[in-house]
Amino acid sequence: MAPIVAVRDLAKTYEGGFEALKGVSLEIEQGEILALLGPNGAGKTTLISVICGMVNPSSGSVSVGGHDIITDFREARRLIGLVPQEITLEPFEKVINTVRFTRGLFGKSPDPAYLEKVLRQLSLWDKKDARIRELSGGMKRRVLIAKALSHEPRILFLDEPTAGVDVELRKDMWQVVRGLQDDGVTIILTTHYIEEAEAIADRVGVINGGEILLVKEKQALMAQMGQKELRIELQSPLMAIPEALSDYNLKLAENDKILIYTYDTSAERTGITKLLGDIAAAGLVLKDVSTRQSSLEDIFVGLVGDAA
Repeated sequence: MAPIVAVRDLAKTYEGGFEALKGVSLEIEQGEILALLGPNGAGKTTLISVICGMVNPSSGSVSVGGHDIITDFREARRLIGLVPQEITLEPFEKVINTVRFTRGLFGKSPDPAYLEKVLRQLSLWDKKDARIRELSGGMKRRVLIAKALSHEPRILFLDEPTAGVDVELRKDMWQVVRGLQDDGVTIILTTHYIEEAEAIADRVGVINGGEILLVKEKQALMAQMGQKELRIELQSPLMAIPEALSDYNLKLAENDKILIYTYDTSAERTGITKLLGDIAAAGLVLKDVSTRQSSLEDIFVGLVGDAA
């Protein structure tokens, strides 16, 4: 099946010579949730803005549902819903009117049943007659999503959708996103929250300095690049790691009572059995042993650090 969004060698250089995008290529599959991770200034918002037709590329091409974003702009844009970072809503307008108006902008005929479904899905139906200024920040973000979905797009871009909301509301929004995916909507979100990508994404893309560093299935990425730590707590603190253990590249932490051993879970042998034997031979007494899996955050920090 052809990708629903295909980006080819996309570049964007602004006046003054700043290169926001440097030959980005990316394919987004229908029905997936793709999380784009990157620090401030990495190019996330510029990439979304180009795909959505709000910023003209300097070179390269983008197709959405088979429609070129330049030569067939209207058809491409009709397939896209966009939830921007900033909350830009008319404060004195009612929720239902705000959503109806956006649907009309795309030339869609009135469909009260569909709009009711969207508002119920976003837990906004009981607020349909409330004015925007009466809503909480989290509810306003839901209204932005309702506006983006009002014209029945197949692709939804969420640019930092949970920025500035509390943890509980963030998790509620994750459930909303999963529900949209269940309805067949393809979702691309940019986020600073690593746990957001870890919780809901099918694939993770890392962008930095206007370049895509990788795009990979989340579980495959963590399996390929993730490592485990063996944390060995000792009965007594150490002044230094014994010479007999120097080959293991151990780290000493937490009041000199924790030895940390990093190993690859996919390796044929982890070396743990031999390490524990050598620790005992060195006269060290163990108090506790535990393991910790590398998180997506560890992998992200490593990738961005390597590219810097």
